[in-house]
Amino acid sequence: MGSPFSQFREMRRNMKNNKIQVALLGLGTVGTGVYKVFENQKTEMLPKLGVELEISKILVRNLEKAAAKVSDPSILTNNWKEIAEDETIDIVIEVMGGMEPARTYILEALKSGKNVVTANKDLIASDGRVLMDAAKESGKDFLFEAAVAGGIPIIRPLKQCLAGNCISEVVGIVNGTTNFILTKMTEENMEFGDALALATELGYAEADPTADIEGLDAARKVAIIASIAFNSRVTFDDVYTEGITKITARDIRYAKEMGCHIKLLGMARNTEGGIEVSVHPMLINSRHPLASVNDSFNAVFVHGDAVGDTMFYGRGAGELPTASAIVGDVFDVVRNMKYGCTGRISCTCYKELPMKKMDDVVSRYFMRMQVEDRPGVLASVTSVFGNNVVSIEQFIQKRKEGELAEIVVITEEVVERNFNDAVKILQTMDMIKEISAVIRVY
Repeated sequence: MGSPFSQFREMRRNMKNNKIQVALLGLGTVGTGVYKVFENQKTEMLPKLGVELEISKILVRNLEKAAAKVSDPSILTNNWKEIAEDETIDIVIEVMGGMEPARTYILEALKSGKNVVTANKDLIASDGRVLMDAAKESGKDFLFEAAVAGGIPIIRPLKQCLAGNCISEVVGIVNGTTNFILTKMTEENMEFGDALALATELGYAEADPTADIEGLDAARKVAIIASIAFNSRVTFDDVYTEGITKITARDIRYAKEMGCHIKLLGMARNTEGGIEVSVHPMLINSRHPLASVNDSFNAVFVHGDAVGDTMFYGRGAGELPTASAIVGDVFDVVRNMKYGCTGRISCTCYKELPMKKMDDVVSRYFMRMQVEDRPGVLASVTSVFGNNVVSIEQFIQKRKEGELAEIVVITEEVVERNFNDAVKILQTMDMIKEISAVIRVY
């Protein structure tokens, strides 16, 4: 790899030619977007950066298929070593996704003295520490703005613009597919299955939508955001996760009656008892700014002790929005290269805060259940809640179907463990025919 001085000298020699060589790993949806943005920015790079950027190599699996996407097929390769061993390449952009071989390629690129920009949330949420340590050891930039909310800037603001704050809460809508589905269920009274089918038809949902609708995609993003916001390592495995598959049009209607919307929210809180991280559907007051974030848009709401409340809003995914964030990171790397200060902002996780168990988290709940329509049922339900230290804010009988009545309970703030204990008892009672929905309230 050479000494830091020899690397800097080689970099300066490349920059004297007013051109920096970049390699792109992957030419799928996001990779194609990056290529397009580079092409669109060709005439802007020199006045913006003082140098030109050139994608000199693109790693692909299928050379023939990829040739139709670029103007010069000679830059395509299916051999990683052609990039790893090319000393003229200073920046590697990884948009392959997945754990391997992306992890190996990123580590090898950093160790060989190359800066890396990635959008790989899966990898960062699980192995962020390893990657950041490798970047620090090599003195290179490892940037990943696009890994969390597509075109919305949130990583850089948390690391730089809001660095003078103690962040206590970050809450956001960070998955466009689920937000599109819930929007259609809210605005057009669709059931979940119909809204998912529409999302798939329009290209918002993948052929296998599991990662989106089960909350896994959002959980990875929340792990990354929490790590940066609270300066303490949070991984994907730390995030309690629920999806939206159990949400019904009836739940949406009840939420509307209560002046609320239902959103899949990623929650990260820094409390005295430790860091809380979770992803799950929540009722949120319609007056809250996040309630009006619809369709495939994303938004992240941040509370800091100095700045107060701020919100970042925009396209959370897609070819060009994600490419916008990636190219913005590349420009940052180039500016750092010009002044020999790559790696100046490395890992910011200098604390080791405890993770709070989900059983200890305090929340409010919306619960909908089907019960026998006879005297004494409400009193029995109320007694179960009271015996388990669950205070009720509202208790409403909504409708009747034959011999069954549907009741809705809204609790005060309650410790999750106590609420779950009450639910377990209710599920054993003959008079309770079904617990149809349990949704947290923000």
